[in-house]
Amino acid sequence: MSASATNQLEENSNRNGALSALSAYLLWGFAPIYFKLLTAIEPGEIMMHRVIWSTVFLLVMIIVMKKWSQLVAIFKQPKILLQLSLSASFLAVNWFLFIWAVNNNHLLDASLGYYINPLFNVILGMIFFHERLRRNQLIAVGLALVGVLVQLIALGTLPIISLALATTFAIYGLIRKKLPINSFIGLFIESLLMLPIALIYWFFFVESSTSNMAINAASLNFTLIMAGIVTTAPLLFFTIAAKRLALSTLGFFQYLGPSIMFLLATFYYQETMKSAELITFIFIWAALALYSLDSFKKRA
Repeated sequence: MSASATNQLEENSNRNGALSALSAYLLWGFAPIYFKLLTAIEPGEIMMHRVIWSTVFLLVMIIVMKKWSQLVAIFKQPKILLQLSLSASFLAVNWFLFIWAVNNNHLLDASLGYYINPLFNVILGMIFFHERLRRNQLIAVGLALVGVLVQLIALGTLPIISLALATTFAIYGLIRKKLPINSFIGLFIESLLMLPIALIYWFFFVESSTSNMAINAASLNFTLIMAGIVTTAPLLFFTIAAKRLALSTLGFFQYLGPSIMFLLATFYYQETMKSAELITFIFIWAALALYSLDSFKKRA
């Protein structure tokens, strides 16, 4: 293959990777609009549908993509299944907290949580992978800590929802990072592990008027079922992007999701923001700007 043809293939790969990353983070950013359509339904019931239809959708995709052999191979490794059970637990908590935050007018807290997440990843990398933090990274983590302390001192409360979202997703990422499996296959198994609990909850504990899909309006059932696709579609795009882009390039897209959430919460849903909360955001933004600049210089 000629050099020009190779360069063309690489350029196409990078372009497709960038479009996939953009699609993933746009979908994650605008996901709150979708879940706002279901505010009349309890978060637990929405979570139940999210798990059930994600499992169904992922199963169909595995069959279409002919990844059945990879799936079977994982089921022959009890140690990996045990680790996936643990990661599924953190993912379930993260999903539920996100739904609760969106449907209870705490979208700003959700946005802050996903802004904090990359900095939590840095700390976990230091603890579990013995990664040494560079000076600017230490300053970035310090700025984030100051931002959280400002809210604690000014309001007397910690941003619990934000910290919980950031912590659960960071720990989930840590567990998955150490597992030598395809992210798509891993998500299906995690969803499959959540499925029995979701079904038990549906059949024995949900008593709402919307729990019986046979008497629901078709539009409502469609919205509930689509929760599975809203959950998994961004991950599919992210998986494609991760394979085709350098991590430094992919990193620039990761703040798009929480930025969209922040704008939606502030200007569209008009959530109230106290001055202390704004100061917290400013410190987190400064920390992320410093962290991103340091990472870019390191990889350049």
